[in-house]
Amino acid sequence: MSTRRGDADTRQRLLGSWRLVSWQEYDAAGAMNYPLGPDAVGQLSYDEVGRMSAQLMRRDQPRFANEDWREAKPEEMAAAWRGYFGYFGTYSIDEKAHAVIHNIEGSWFPNLVRTDQLRHYRFDGEMLVLDADTAWGRVRIVWDKIDGKHHSRTK
Repeated sequence: MSTRRGDADTRQRLLGSWRLVSWQEYDAAGAMNYPLGPDAVGQLSYDEVGRMSAQLMRRDQPRFANEDWREAKPEEMAAAWRGYFGYFGTYSIDEKAHAVIHNIEGSWFPNLVRTDQLRHYRFDGEMLVLDADTAWGRVRIVWDKIDGKHHSRTK
């Protein structure tokens, strides 16, 4: 974690919990879609010791027939997996590139484990906008701060 003044200011603004506003994906032709639907829900957290987690999911996913997740049917598991996106790890800030780097330690998608995911950030008022180029296209994820004094959005 850098201790430069700019990094410290950015880090201070990132700290806390964020509620998902939208997750948009753009393919090579520029067409936009919502990977988890236009009303997806999620939370992104950054803490003071350099830990982070991101959890996003399709709203109102169907419940499994059995309350024991180990008894889930293959089609239930497949549908749940397609409706969720999540990982955790550490983060660092590259102020010069206006980027936050998520160092992935664990993920629902094993291919992300032990990778560094670069997210270009910008603040739009109290909103945090993260842009990234991914294997499946360009993504823009918008977050609204949910801790502290600001509670502008509830889903």
